[in-house]
Amino acid sequence: MSLGEISGIHGVAGEVKVYSDTRPRTSIFDYERWYLGSSREPVRVVSGSPRGKTLVAKLAGVDDRDQARALIGQEIAVLRSDMPALESGEYYWADLMGLEVSTRQGDILGVVEKILETGANDVLVIRGEREHLVPYVPGQYVLSVDLAASVMVVDWDPEF
Repeated sequence: MSLGEISGIHGVAGEVKVYSDTRPRTSIFDYERWYLGSSREPVRVVSGSPRGKTLVAKLAGVDDRDQARALIGQEIAVLRSDMPALESGEYYWADLMGLEVSTRQGDILGVVEKILETGANDVLVIRGEREHLVPYVPGQYVLSVDLAASVMVVDWDPEF
């Protein structure tokens, strides 16, 4: 499951800057093993911390600036089995991506393309014949999510 990416280098000792999709953003350091890019081999996270507005990590085996530079742009992923279990009705954003979205009347709106974080609530970006922006508010706009069937039902006007 993707958690972020290596966004730059920090210093000369092989530390890397990290962009985190986790909330809070420092939660990316809760995982001892990262899988970078398409690697099937884990990389051990030796340390990680915020440095001002930036997150910085030291990875095992990355000991100089050139090794760190080679990692820029690499996706940071962890095994699904390493993720915390969720309560019933809770979902990781990655689980919602690609779900087919229909209205309660059965009109297909499209598929969840991405999720935007806003101050009030998250917003589903649904791409079909047109783009729909649906607030992710379970019980009000999001009526049901069926991960096994890859479908979500929303209370939303298809013309909006």
